[in-house]
Amino acid sequence: MMSRPLNLTRFPILVKRLASLPEDLRIYAFGDIHGRCDLLDRCLSKVDRDLSERPTRHQLLVFLGDYIDRGSQSRETVSRLVETAAKYECVFLKGNHEHIAMRSLTDLSVMPNWLRLGGLETLQSYGVTPVISPDRRDAVAIQIAFQNALPSSHFRFFGGLKNQFVCHDMFFVHAGIRPAIDLSAQREEDLLWIRDEFLRSNRDFGKIVVHGHTPTVCVDVQPNRINIDTGAYSSGRLTCLVLEHDQISIIDTDTP
Repeated sequence: MMSRPLNLTRFPILVKRLASLPEDLRIYAFGDIHGRCDLLDRCLSKVDRDLSERPTRHQLLVFLGDYIDRGSQSRETVSRLVETAAKYECVFLKGNHEHIAMRSLTDLSVMPNWLRLGGLETLQSYGVTPVISPDRRDAVAIQIAFQNALPSSHFRFFGGLKNQFVCHDMFFVHAGIRPAIDLSAQREEDLLWIRDEFLRSNRDFGKIVVHGHTPTVCVDVQPNRINIDTGAYSSGRLTCLVLEHDQISIIDTDTP
């Protein structure tokens, strides 16, 4: 078996909820990639092997956002995800980095912040020469060059990203949710950017929240949430969470 099982004996509520997943469905959820297409390729190869060794009737790949920025292979990463969608049924969620990058295409005021967050590397991957501290003239030139450099398939990819995905008792999102607010009433800003208030909450959210956004050394399993962002850009470890009926396991770039 390719994946490594996680010990869930401390989390009976989590196990109970996972038991509601259909027996013929297996979900592969991927954490933040951040321009590391090399790690994505390794993880996808291991998913292929896992499915070959343990066939299932229905598989679904869920990607939690932050595909671009920081790493040097943002363009290659998006191209690989577009290719993957032609092979498997996929759900692509929006990360805060995709959100601010796409806003930069039409709103010059957010571009300096995007460049500080890793947009320089993304522009370089698309063949656009960046400027670290652009004035308005530089920003307009970068904006136009980025618009021209984006393939139509990438425009469609970014335009089709979702803020959240619900499957039975699992709620998939990039960053998290605002505690005490119904899942159906969450604001996009919180779904893409929230950290401390969500991470410190011990509330029952009504569903198990599977998220990324906040790097952690290893997969962080809590009674109400699972964080699978293992800091791929800096750690070299991209994690994929495997959910099936009442079992959780992981495939990552450290898995043999």
